[in-house]
Amino acid sequence: MFIYNIKVSGTLIFKIFFVIVTIVILSVFSVCCYRLFNDAKNNVSVSDNSSSVIEIDPKNYTNILKDSHEHIDNYVGKSYKFSGYIYRAYDFTDEQFVLARDMVISSDYQTLIVGFLSEYKDIKGYSDGTWVEVTGTIKKVDYHGDMPELQITSLKEIDKPNDEYVYPPDETYIPTT
Repeated sequence: MFIYNIKVSGTLIFKIFFVIVTIVILSVFSVCCYRLFNDAKNNVSVSDNSSSVIEIDPKNYTNILKDSHEHIDNYVGKSYKFSGYIYRAYDFTDEQFVLARDMVISSDYQTLIVGFLSEYKDIKGYSDGTWVEVTGTIKKVDYHGDMPELQITSLKEIDKPNDEYVYPPDETYIPTT
């Protein structure tokens, strides 16, 4: 039979407990910071690199649309690729249209047309309601006040997508410029 004599010091136990709690708190803080910044980076569709083309999907469409109207200068000169249907208003020029989506505004699928004012020299060949995928660059124009306009560099007709609807902007969108 062995007998062990262990001397336990109250200050030693406190120091060990304090170190363990500190390590746990720092670990949780590090994970939270990583997830916060990593999620923000993955959700953001505006980058500093204006030479790359940024793809807009239905999940972030209205967030980017809203932010581009509120902070036009952050978007000017940046290139985007996304899809929508052609919608024209009575006061547009022959080269202007809205690259539109239907935004669901109620639980019974009532919708509102939202979209980016766009300009394309050969748009006359396309009828309203035609679904297209475009690539273009944002510039600031005066249309009933300052507004972002997408200058289309390429346009191709596509089939109506399965995810044709977009939803109102939410507060989770974190733009970076």
